[in-house]
Amino acid sequence: MVSTAYEAALAFIHGRTKFKKIPTLTRMRRFLAELGDPQLQVHGIHVAGTNGKGSTVADLRELLMADGLTVGTFTSPFIVRFNERISVDGQPISDDELVELVAVVRPVVAKLDKLLPEGGPTEFEIITAMMFYYFAYADIDVAVIEVGLGGLFDSTNVWTPQVSVITTIGYDHMQLLGNTLTAIATQKAGIIKPGVPVVVGDLPDEAQAVMVKTAADQHAELRTLGRDFATRLLAPQGWQERFNYDDERHHFKDLTTPLLGDYQVANAAVALAAYLDWHQQTQVPVQNRDVKQALANVQWPGRFERLNAEPLIMIDGAHNEPAVTELAKTIQERFNQQTVFIIFAVLADKQHGQMIKTLAQLPNVRLLLTQFTGPNTKRPATDPQQLETELPRGRQAEQFGSWQEALLQATNEMSSEDVLLLTGSLYFISEVRAYFKAEK
Repeated sequence: MVSTAYEAALAFIHGRTKFKKIPTLTRMRRFLAELGDPQLQVHGIHVAGTNGKGSTVADLRELLMADGLTVGTFTSPFIVRFNERISVDGQPISDDELVELVAVVRPVVAKLDKLLPEGGPTEFEIITAMMFYYFAYADIDVAVIEVGLGGLFDSTNVWTPQVSVITTIGYDHMQLLGNTLTAIATQKAGIIKPGVPVVVGDLPDEAQAVMVKTAADQHAELRTLGRDFATRLLAPQGWQERFNYDDERHHFKDLTTPLLGDYQVANAAVALAAYLDWHQQTQVPVQNRDVKQALANVQWPGRFERLNAEPLIMIDGAHNEPAVTELAKTIQERFNQQTVFIIFAVLADKQHGQMIKTLAQLPNVRLLLTQFTGPNTKRPATDPQQLETELPRGRQAEQFGSWQEALLQATNEMSSEDVLLLTGSLYFISEVRAYFKAEK
């Protein structure tokens, strides 16, 4: 039973403005100063990137927990409940704790609303402040904190971590981050701090150039996937990926992750490299057996997650064009001998034209275009009629007014060998996941 106090706390958070006209960290620093600068008491790893942040955070959480540490994580968005965003050892904070955190920050927000010309903190700044305050006074050993958007002006960027991570660079949130990979990479590279080692994934050349320059300017050691550490894919066995990991100091054989896709191997490798950098600073010996077990234990809802075994029904939060490209690659590698029904729904502010074209190029896919509720009226889902106009010439798809209708149609037509995948917006798969969990 959800309390009225909890509902009121969420209403306060979600009732705040999302963005201000001029990006700045000045307001966030003032906010935290009023709270006693709790971020100064938090130690850990900062994770940015276009895609792969959530999976990398999950990998790091398991690796650090395998050391016997208590690990706080900050992620966004949530899949089922808001509380997931602030978690300890994978367990979301309680409703009562969230209510208490709002009670702490609310008077400060009211004060800043009166004092600052542009008004007080935004929604995400409030959530970030709550996280720092909670982690400062909770009994945690290390935090893994995910950037909300971009990096340079993200409200988490008032923090100096022990290791910085940038997973991938691709086209997303271009209206805020810029229209070129160089511009987007510059925003992400904003989390690189003086003297703090940084680990990055296999980035496009123009994005990598930004990382090299920024790291040099900040005198931060830069380690890059494919240059300073590498993976070798092994033949998959069942619902997992297998790989080796090598760098100049470490060699791990036959590692596994239950998260499907070559990109999940890249995420795991980036997480492992960051974990090893963190270990080098703490001078705690690395246990190879613990590393192997930790990565095998990783769970991250909504990433090629199985909701049903027979027939196989999955969800995947491929919410932008780079993610859909990786999704298409995984379908080609894993499910090319089966008919794959794809129910697709996406927010209107995404690059859905290219996303549709990428999915439509797969010869074994049947596309079912639909919509969902959306997070709010300002961010609606794309009308399925609009999506159909973006299909390549000669390619057809079915339209449905609701995803439940599409689901019924697909499950009625599928054979036992066929596959059903629901994908698009993270908000969409959150809605689907809640529906399936309620049914069981």
